[in-house]
Amino acid sequence: MDWGMKNRLSRLIKPDGHCFFMPVDHGYFQGPTSGLEKPNETIKDIIKYCDGLFVTRGVLRSAINANLEAPIILRVSGGTSMVGEDLANEGLTTSIEEIIRLNASAVGLSVFIGSKYENQTLMNLSKLVNECEGYGIPVMAVTAVGRELDKRDARYLGLACRIAAELGARIVKTYWCEKDFDKVVRSCPVPVVIAGGPKCSTEKEVFEFVYDGMQNGAIGINLGRNVWQSLYPEAMAVALQAIIHKKADVSEAQKIFNATKSKK
Repeated sequence: MDWGMKNRLSRLIKPDGHCFFMPVDHGYFQGPTSGLEKPNETIKDIIKYCDGLFVTRGVLRSAINANLEAPIILRVSGGTSMVGEDLANEGLTTSIEEIIRLNASAVGLSVFIGSKYENQTLMNLSKLVNECEGYGIPVMAVTAVGRELDKRDARYLGLACRIAAELGARIVKTYWCEKDFDKVVRSCPVPVVIAGGPKCSTEKEVFEFVYDGMQNGAIGINLGRNVWQSLYPEAMAVALQAIIHKKADVSEAQKIFNATKSKK
């Protein structure tokens, strides 16, 4: 691995080997999203607890301060919407020149294994890896399931993660599953980060799946809605950071959340 690739990954993955990424890219297919009306306001009090910001070029250029210290993971796939026929029908949206110009530390795109557009999205990944490796830019593959949340079992996720790694992704973002998540991680030769998915009913649910995922081999999280749609986003960020970087368990995270919440 060359120095540039190592340097970019070291900005995203901390010396303890763990990471907390904050995605605010939801508008690329959802349009206006509750809690993301003003992205810079959304992240203002929570980005200091995160190790990277996952964002589209449009929001980065128009709504994120250029003095942001957190490294950028640039969302570079899209072309579909919630009202369209199929969320899996994605293409690459951003050139390598733009990725470099925006000083991204990494890029991310979705792959839809098992969908009608499986080959298309996997070739998107392959093309992106071919371009980015030449410039030392890591690619994060997102094992998306579109509207089909029932696909989130270990057999499917393990298949999707392994294929993404085989095609050259340096990091894979995938969903947590209650059973055999350790098998998903063990069968993937590159680091795995946990996606958040739909907002949970309680903060304890979030702490439980994040803690379990970390105990079973994930290196971190890429959580958005379960943080910035919370009534207490800063408290959520502080508690999750404690699980990721301070080895807090669910009970400790809940205490940290309650203590931080009470200060507001």
